Amino acid sequence: MHIHARTLKYFDMIKRCNSIREAARHLHVSASAVNRQLLQLEEEIGSPLFDRMTGGLRLTAVGELFARHVTTVLQDQNRLVSELDALRGIRRGELKIAAVEGVNADVLPNVLETMATRYPLVKIAIVNGGSSVVAQAVADGDADIALGYNVQRSELLRQYAVGRFHLGAIMRAEHPLSQRKSVTFAECARYPLILPGTALSTYEQMRPVLMNHKRPLTVVMESASIELARTMAIRGLGLAFQTRIGIEKEMRDGTMVHLPLAGTKPILSELGVYARDGRWLPPAMDALLRVLSDELARREAEEVRS
Repeated sequence: MHIHARTLKYFDMIKRCNSIREAARHLHVSASAVNRQLLQLEEEIGSPLFDRMTGGLRLTAVGELFARHVTTVLQDQNRLVSELDALRGIRRGELKIAAVEGVNADVLPNVLETMATRYPLVKIAIVNGGSSVVAQAVADGDADIALGYNVQRSELLRQYAVGRFHLGAIMRAEHPLSQRKSVTFAECARYPLILPGTALSTYEQMRPVLMNHKRPLTVVMESASIELARTMAIRGLGLAFQTRIGIEKEMRDGTMVHLPLAGTKPILSELGVYARDGRWLPPAMDALLRVLSDELARREAEEVRS
């Protein structure tokens, strides 16, 4: 079986776009050229790689298997480029982080500032999504590193670092509960609440608490956006629930308070750093993983001291 590198790139772009026409646009070639490459590849493989659906293309079982192979091959190609650059003494690279929204406020700015100071030639792109989405982006080869909460274990992912943070209620400093060291959900339920949307890992953590609470709740909003929930809480419209990650500035300014949820045992959220298992780490990526690991360790230690 002889498959050219160009064919692999065409297949990878079709997979990403779920469309031959859209893939052609990104590759700056004609749709007929992309389709011809795909048909030749399927003939070489001996099986369809995509189901042709009315809404676009979808990988077949054979296509899923081949896609994993292509991801490995393309990452190995990038590895070769990085190794050649390292031999030339070039400290550069391009990396993509897929991260949950909450780390945009303080964690990632610190990490990016450190990277820019130490490795000014390394370009880093950031995309946001829910924890399952960012993990899948790394598994699919669409991102180099994922930063997410309570990511489910997968044979495709390796956890390089983790920080454990208390899930708690966030509120304005003027709120009647703000002077407590911790708070129960029953105490929070006496006030208007801003609950996490079902797409968030926070919702899964809070679901047992919500199920066990038998009294009516005053819910002003359910939101899958950590940023929106934080903004509503700081405006005094309700109590929201999250870790202290994402409200660091407001806590330093004294405008917001984070109170761990008390119960039979604390509710801890694991903020983890993930990369594709088995892939070689270019120097720039290895450096970024170390910076992320140090940042999470520092913040976890700060929470323990507070």
